[in-house]
Amino acid sequence: MRFYIIFIFAVLINNQVCSQSMTMLHIDSLQHELLMATTDTSRVLIMANLTEGYRGSKPDSAIFYAQQALQLAKKIQFPRGEVLALVGMSVVMRELGNLPKALGIALKAQKIAEAHGYAREEAFSLVRIANVYVALLNHTEALNYLRKASEKLRPYPDHVLNGAAHMIAGNSLEQMNKLDSALYEEDLALQFAKKHNSPVLIVNIQNVYANIYLKKGNPKLALQYYHQSIGGAIKLKDARTISAIFRDVAAFYKKINQEDSAIYYAKQALEYAQVLSYKNQEMRAAILLSEIYEKSDPKAALYYYKVAASAKDSLYSAGKVQAVQTLEFEEKERLKELETEKLAYRNKITQNVLLFGAGIFLISALVLFRNNKQKQKANAILGSTLSHLKTTQSQLIQSEKMASLGELTAGIAHEIQNPLNFVNNFSEVNTELIEELQQELKAGKVDGAISISNNIRDNEEKINHHGKRADAIVKGMLQHSQSSNGVKEPTDINTLAGEYLRLAYHGMRAKDKSFNVTMKTDFDESIGNINIVPQDIGRVILNLITNAFYAVAEKKKRAADGYEPTVSIRTKKSADKVLISVKDNGNGISSEVLDKIFQPFFTTKPTGQGTGLGLSLSYDIVKAHGGELKVETKEGDGAEFIISLSQKI
Repeated sequence: MRFYIIFIFAVLINNQVCSQSMTMLHIDSLQHELLMATTDTSRVLIMANLTEGYRGSKPDSAIFYAQQALQLAKKIQFPRGEVLALVGMSVVMRELGNLPKALGIALKAQKIAEAHGYAREEAFSLVRIANVYVALLNHTEALNYLRKASEKLRPYPDHVLNGAAHMIAGNSLEQMNKLDSALYEEDLALQFAKKHNSPVLIVNIQNVYANIYLKKGNPKLALQYYHQSIGGAIKLKDARTISAIFRDVAAFYKKINQEDSAIYYAKQALEYAQVLSYKNQEMRAAILLSEIYEKSDPKAALYYYKVAASAKDSLYSAGKVQAVQTLEFEEKERLKELETEKLAYRNKITQNVLLFGAGIFLISALVLFRNNKQKQKANAILGSTLSHLKTTQSQLIQSEKMASLGELTAGIAHEIQNPLNFVNNFSEVNTELIEELQQELKAGKVDGAISISNNIRDNEEKINHHGKRADAIVKGMLQHSQSSNGVKEPTDINTLAGEYLRLAYHGMRAKDKSFNVTMKTDFDESIGNINIVPQDIGRVILNLITNAFYAVAEKKKRAADGYEPTVSIRTKKSADKVLISVKDNGNGISSEVLDKIFQPFFTTKPTGQGTGLGLSLSYDIVKAHGGELKVETKEGDGAEFIISLSQKI
């Protein structure tokens, strides 16, 4: 055992040198970028990255760069930069033991992100709030904030924050001894971590796996995960992560009565925590050492007890607990006040609409009363004509809408099948478990019955989770299918474009199982929100993507081997405009028909496969937004449709 510890220690020293060099290279690179930065927004973002880079080695430097980033972001009125600086400062404050400060800063970041519609940054803030509640051992509240973060991240299924949210949720559930639910969350977290090649996230997930399997009575598998986690943490040379993992490994060795190994890892955990003033891990490591030495060395036990007590007082003093409770109360009151304001605003709008409608009605009545019979007859004829035209227009628009709704429905059916499968499967399992529960109760086996009921409860949570997923998808479908109210609202155009690309693809696949296409996206993340009617612009994007899919599918039928159907969608910020481009490598549009493609009822598709209204209505929708829809094409080499919209919100 001594040889094993010495070997691990030697590996640790060697990897520390290498990893410190790598960390310093990364920080040096950021420092160089900061010196070369030509814009203030770039400086803010680089300093926010330096905050994250220094948090594992130099907390004082991390706080310095966070404060510098925050001051500059406020000066240049860069709210996104303020949020990133605040969340960086929050996590350092949490690790230094100032939990009220950490919570207050994270709540402030969340408010700024929410006010400006920054969904990802708001999710980042919510995860950091959850981290504070984990440190406060309030895992129920931590899970509430993590669920909110996951809701914000739903439009971004590939974002690494998803993985962090699931990993922390799994850790909290493990602390609450909900081990099956914890495993489910960690499995999801591992999928995101592998997809984004996030070694830090993988190391933490492995550690949580080890803790779960230790509680499930599988020390052999737990030890395998601990070894993987240790190796990864040492390679990364993230002192705060190493401290947490070493403490858990020490607890493992204490449980299997290998005190030498337990003392070694606990002391290593304490040393790393003290270097960073990481009070939470300092307290946990010192408590463990005090327990280990309690019988063999009372003097050492007393020493470590005092270390733990000092760290605990730094974290959970009466003043700090009261400060946290005050922040929680103020946040709840703020949310109540916000909901009250929203309700009052809706009531005011309703009242104004009713008053306006009544005024219009009275004015119309007066006008009609003063007109003579001849004008009344002329108006009646004109009204009949207009009504007929509106009815015809409504029917044409409804026809095109139903065509696009068919594409959406096919895509959404694919999306909704997955959560429904989960609901059905867990419902069947619960039916079997209920029968087993009844048998256990009849046999008087109370412990077995309780165990089965816990499984049923966990399955019910999963059914509820996936039922809500299905509910959200159905609500989305209803939103897409409903008539537009014509009200513009701040919308993330990147999210909208990505969503309709996915739904259009599933809709095409539902009609033609052999259809395959390479889809490319290039979204400009600096765009932010633009003021549009999302249902209307969504239908324009859906129509352009569907036409592009049709074009490449037709070319594929006649092209030689080696042709790869490709459709690209791109967004770009250009001055005060936002450009949305849908490009395909199909046959393109011939010069003979190019001038006619935006005319009503004109279509190049075979009879019965197109109404000839898609591009015409799309053109009118974009024009109604004050924008422009144009096409660039070369016959035989594909076409590119470009939407130009104002960026002002």
